[in-house]
Amino acid sequence: MCCKIYQKLSCFNGFYLITNCKKVEEFKYLVTTLTNQSSIPEEIKSRLRSGIACYHSVQNLLSSRLLSKNLKIKIYRNIILPVVLYGCKTWSLTLREERKLKVSEDMVSRRIFGPRKDEVTGGWRRFHKEELNDLYSSPNIVRVIKSRRMRWAGHVTRMSEERVVYRVLVGKLEGRRPLGRRRRRWVDNIRMDLQEV
Repeated sequence: MCCKIYQKLSCFNGFYLITNCKKVEEFKYLVTTLTNQSSIPEEIKSRLRSGIACYHSVQNLLSSRLLSKNLKIKIYRNIILPVVLYGCKTWSLTLREERKLKVSEDMVSRRIFGPRKDEVTGGWRRFHKEELNDLYSSPNIVRVIKSRRMRWAGHVTRMSEERVVYRVLVGKLEGRRPLGRRRRRWVDNIRMDLQEV
């Protein structure tokens, strides 16, 4: 269960004691929302909201004609992307979440590259996804998440067996899983990433 501290920790002979705790459904620790259900979709929504707020704060820079496209891409990669991808190493993504992340990246890319003049009609139009992928040569957001997740998995597997993180990764839970389709786990994503590689 999640627990949130409502009173200060009291010091007793050098040890800190928690005097009053209350059970809550969720609370924010640093910038991550922790829930008793460990809901990854809610965490991704929260990260996307933070990324959109960050995008709106630099929106004028991304649409400015005074800055080059390379500088705008650097602004995206160094200001907006780290906000969205905080903690992405632990996410287990479904196709729906991957689509949401790609849509948010396409929104920023369209702002960076602006509209395109159509040769046939002579009017201005938005870039299509394929055209954006050709213009933006860096790996898309889902590939970045997969590479960071693979790097973290390699880091954890090289840890000693006494480390808690390693035991969580290789440990087996006792009991039975609930009926219905299994939820995609982090390890399942790692296996799928390895098959792609």
